[in-house]
Amino acid sequence: MASNNTTFPGPSELSATNLTNAMAANQTFFEKLASVPSTLVEHSDLLVLETRIVFTALACIYIGAHGALRRPPSASLPKKSKKGDKQKPEDAEGQFVQGLLPSDAIMFPILAGTVLIGLYYLIKWLEDPDILNTILRVYFSFMSFASMGKLFADGLQLLTGFVFPTVWTGTDGNLYHVDSEKRGHWYAVNGSPDREWDEKKKSPLPGRWSAMRLSGAANSMLWGVRHLLLEQWTVRLFIHGIVNENIKVKFNDIVGFVLAVGANLIYYTTKSTFLSNIMGYAFSYAGIILMSPTTFATGSGVLFGLFFYDIVMVFYTPYMVTVATKLDVPIKLVFEGPTKASMLGLGDIVIPGMFIGLCLRFDNYMHYYRQRKLVPVELITEVESAGHLVTNQETQRMVVKPEYFNPQGQWGDRFWGTKFSNILSPDATPALKASAFPKTYFHAAMIGYLLSMMTTLVMLLTFKHAQPALLYLVPGVVFAVWLTGAARGELREMWAYTEDGSLDKTDVIVEVDGNGDILKEVQDDEKKEQDSAAKKDQGSAAKKDAPSPSDAAEADPSSKKITKQGEQEIDDRKEAKRPRSGNYSVFVLRVEAPAPGR
Repeated sequence: MASNNTTFPGPSELSATNLTNAMAANQTFFEKLASVPSTLVEHSDLLVLETRIVFTALACIYIGAHGALRRPPSASLPKKSKKGDKQKPEDAEGQFVQGLLPSDAIMFPILAGTVLIGLYYLIKWLEDPDILNTILRVYFSFMSFASMGKLFADGLQLLTGFVFPTVWTGTDGNLYHVDSEKRGHWYAVNGSPDREWDEKKKSPLPGRWSAMRLSGAANSMLWGVRHLLLEQWTVRLFIHGIVNENIKVKFNDIVGFVLAVGANLIYYTTKSTFLSNIMGYAFSYAGIILMSPTTFATGSGVLFGLFFYDIVMVFYTPYMVTVATKLDVPIKLVFEGPTKASMLGLGDIVIPGMFIGLCLRFDNYMHYYRQRKLVPVELITEVESAGHLVTNQETQRMVVKPEYFNPQGQWGDRFWGTKFSNILSPDATPALKASAFPKTYFHAAMIGYLLSMMTTLVMLLTFKHAQPALLYLVPGVVFAVWLTGAARGELREMWAYTEDGSLDKTDVIVEVDGNGDILKEVQDDEKKEQDSAAKKDQGSAAKKDAPSPSDAAEADPSSKKITKQGEQEIDDRKEAKRPRSGNYSVFVLRVEAPAPGR
């Protein structure tokens, strides 16, 4: 974690420092602290510089935390409606990522310290950091393709949502829905399920642009563009004997990757500070999305482990400051002003950011957790007693989870489909309503981060020495979250929450008390052991008796699957292995566009 560091002007540039230079050594801490406001007032560019640092860090964490949202274990997968609406692939795919372990609280500081010390002595040995900078720039350029592509793609997807929303509110007060298949706009009549189509609105654009008079070709082109931007594409990659993958992407993902390649080429040739910061934003964004502390206990342990690491490396060794200032690579964000510059390490964003992202996902978890229902069910058990079969019947409660609605990508619909007075609590569609879930712990963590960053900058100006930002950020963020849980009486839920997948259960039977509160889960250990043994026996028997995939495909031509879109998916592995006039495929890279809406 690079520290927060500011390059101050020399004595000739900062008159206050020049006048009090002889007194500075004898000033107490409180006297130095009292001089900070006058320094900021006298040097307004310094205030602007520090404000940029705080705003940028908060923006990176806010965007990354919302990008890391996924279905919580307290919600069920979306169900297919009676009208045959398609379930979004991003809602049906696996929701959990590989999280951190409690041992990482020890391993992270050790690994970070090893890398930092190694870089420090490598710089000393080379004597010229330009060689190492060149090597690391090439390395980070390749490593940033995925993160920059993700950042650019999500940004383009955000803009697409504003241009082509799925709902919008007209001046007549009706909520119009855009239908890509029928290429029109409809609204519900007096809240009924019946759809009323507006024949005047033929364009896919929202608002008054929906009734634009366009030629048939122009209107068809707009609908085609909307279809290509919103529907999923398929990228098929096959290398004989190595990889055989079908990847679902959107057009914006492809454009984002192309932009990432271009940005990396420009960065490598120009050494632009702006592009270096863009790469830093992308690394922070991807890091917050991909890294999960798993539990609040693990996250707190990891943060405090790095808390002590940051203190030691900044205050007691030259490693941190030397590496941060000598290396010109995107491991930090650099903010330049007219007379001075400041830097913030990516670790000071990603490490607290992944914990704040956990807080936002916990808020989403509690939002659905409070909506769960307990349905009475009859449990019948048969027990053999004295040679007779005794049947016992009891009433228990089964937890029914609410249906999940993806809150991501709703900014365009919120802008077009919500009145300004209701912009903070939209309810036009279930997805919009789900996107406005209470974010108590997230806001508490963000406030803690803001106050901690302000404290860091005040200490920086007070002591005029690089500060370990995690010294202030870790206690500020962690204590803000745990104190919020204590004040709300939800420490038990915080401690039990985990993202390792163990909470994602269905048909859970529980015991409740007289007030309807859950006491414990009802678990039949004997039945679980029997089911587990039966599954193992069935799996081994199936593996033994099952034919090979190639034999099964040749014996049953119907093994070709038909997708919901009506496309025929052929087993690429089988096709690649089958000889065709003595030839077979070695490398295949194919991009398939979505079928036209009409």
